[in-house]
Amino acid sequence: MKLLTVIVQGDDAPFLLESLTKRGFRATRINTAGGFLKKPNATILLGLDDEEVDDVLAVIRTNCQTRLEWANLLPGGPGLDDFLLAQPIEVEVGGATVFVLDVEQFVRL
Repeated sequence: MKLLTVIVQGDDAPFLLESLTKRGFRATRINTAGGFLKKPNATILLGLDDEEVDDVLAVIRTNCQTRLEWANLLPGGPGLDDFLLAQPIEVEVGGATVFVLDVEQFVRL
């Protein structure tokens, strides 16, 4: 048995969850926030048989692709230096971080 902990951007989570449930996988979503861009994330937990992991990873790859977005990293202040630092920059967002953990026991009640 495996426990997959999947961290995705909040915008990608509904599509990922819909695709997973259509394929018969049960998942639990926990709303979280990213530390760098401070945007909403979702942490999705799945308990799986070992042979299901590759199928779920394929669904994640299909639904959580990286893309470029503009972001303001620092709030502007009164000085010119602060203004220059507050200009939007292009950052890569999306994708997924997946942790695959061995599970000693899995019980569904």
